[in-house]
Amino acid sequence: MIYTKRLYLDNAKESDIEAIMEMENEKENRNFVCKGTFEEHKTEIENDDFYIFVIKQKYNHENVGFILINLDNKSERFELRRIVISKKGMGYGKEVMAALFKFAFEELNMNRFWLDVYPDNSFGIKLYEGVGMHKDGVLRQNYKSERGYLDQIIYSMLKSEYYQILLMK
Repeated sequence: MIYTKRLYLDNAKESDIEAIMEMENEKENRNFVCKGTFEEHKTEIENDDFYIFVIKQKYNHENVGFILINLDNKSERFELRRIVISKKGMGYGKEVMAALFKFAFEELNMNRFWLDVYPDNSFGIKLYEGVGMHKDGVLRQNYKSERGYLDQIIYSMLKSEYYQILLMK
């Protein structure tokens, strides 16, 4: 379990999958995250190369989001595949990202933390740039969805950059 000031990230269980799928399909989320099937999420929960965390408020244990992470231990890469915050505008995204950086770099000893985001996900882009991630580039028309061919912007942070940011605080 990972703790922040107001939240905790708990390992997802099979009983959490329905809630995860509902969050993926919420109107304000569905255009910005890939949607997994029940079986795909179940496989991710069981696979040691993945973490699925449900994000809960400390004071009432209410689900406020979830995270899907894929690890490449050989190359020391931490891929944030999905982050969904259902209670928006409360600063939870920034709080969770700080906890994930600490988890990736200090606990798992990863070298690179990366993610992709669609160009029209202005909330996500603002969050990633606001926490100091580097825009690496754009994969043009890299993903085909019901919305057509979509570009994906790649953001990353290296371990050395993370520790540099910590020194500046």
